[in-house]
This record gives sequence, structure tokens and C-alpha cells, in this order.
Amino acid sequence: MKCIVIDDDKMIRMQIKKFAEKSKFLDCLATYENPIEAINDSLFDDVDLIFVDIEMPEMTGLEFVKAIKDMPLFIVISGKEEYAIEALNVDAIDYLLKPIEYSRFLKAVQKAQMFIKNKDRKDSKGIFIKDGSTKLIRMDFDKILWIEALENYVLIVTEKDKYTVHFTMKSLEKQLPDDQFIRTHRSFIVNFNKIISIEENFAIVKYNDRKKSVPVAKTYKDKLMKKINIISK
Repeated sequence: MKCIVIDDDKMIRMQIKKFAEKSKFLDCLATYENPIEAINDSLFDDVDLIFVDIEMPEMTGLEFVKAIKDMPLFIVISGKEEYAIEALNVDAIDYLLKPIEYSRFLKAVQKAQMFIKNKDRKDSKGIFIKDGSTKLIRMDFDKILWIEALENYVLIVTEKDKYTVHFTMKSLEKQLPDDQFIRTHRSFIVNFNKIISIEENFAIVKYNDRKKSVPVAKTYKDKLMKKINIISK
């Protein structure tokens, strides 16, 4: 993965670059003192991953990621924990709190690496999820019943197992085929092919000889109803 670092703190720029050099799958192309320098550099078009600070003069990290239309994957770095939720809400892969340890850095970039691998396989029949520290498990789309948000994690539910993954709903939704999965609620994505009925504001999914009522919010109901074929008497 080709990466760049944007931070007004020179020591942090040097540290992230050093961490990248220790990681064989990362290639740090350049470091920048502010987002404007990065945007104006021709290297920006070749980047897979960006490490970006929050508090910077002229343009903050959050302003930067919101301004770029086709934003590459990015990991937010900051000295303040209070920005973590906002960073994840704008689709950051992860949030690194200063001072940064290499082990935590490695965990974040491995998530980005897994995201890219899954994105390359989007036309296939599944994705890979990380179980524990190193193990990657292939998850076939057909086996997924629904996905549920749990703060900074998501719960992927199959007929046999449940997997808790440190990921955002937005990021995961982008890797799922649109013709098979649909967002029904801020906190739920359901496998459309697993819905057995729709009752008021719930999509009913069969789950181990039981029924799971997945909520359908008003803002998502129209999209769901347009997707189904209704035959009435």
C-alpha cells in the first residue's frame, strides 16, 4: 500500500514514516505539514492510505477528508480522544491516539490492508474478516443473515456463528453487493435474500428455527419496498 502522512508535528511525521518502513507492505511516498501541501502534490493521486492529523492550521483533518470527493482510505491520528467518534463517522478506517505505539499502528494498517483485499474481491462471493490477532476467515455473502452496529464494532451474524469485527458500518457496507444486502436502519444491514416477511417496521429473518425482527427505519423503508416484488390480491 502506498501511503502519505499529513501532520503539522514533525516528530509524528517522522515516527509514522519510520513505522511504515518497518512494515513491508507499506510504502511511505511522502510526508506533509498540512493538507494543502498534500493535495497540490502529484503523488496524491497514487495514494492508497493517508495518515492525517485532526488539529492543523488552515485546514483541519476532518475538513480535509470531507472536502475530497474520492477520498482514499485514511487513518486519523490525534492527541485527543474526543475526536474518535467523529472520525469514525466520516468513514475513517481507524483512530490512532498519540503517543502511538507500533503494535497499535500495525493493527490499524492491517485493517486498511484487509479492506483493500476485500474491495478487490467485491465481485466474488464473499469477504475476509479478521478473527483474533492473525487469523483471516472467509465469509461467504450467502451465509450472512444480518449485520448489526455495536458502537465502534459490527456484529456479523450467520446461521451458525457470530463475529465481532472492529469496523464501521459505512466501510463494511461498501464491500457488500448492492443486489444482496440492504440497509434497513442506522444500526442494521440485512441480507435481502434472507428476509421471509415484512411486518410493519420490521424485516423478519429466519434464524435457527426462530425469527429475528430486524428494525426498518422510516428513512430506509422506501428503498426496501422498491426492492421487493409485491403481488396483492
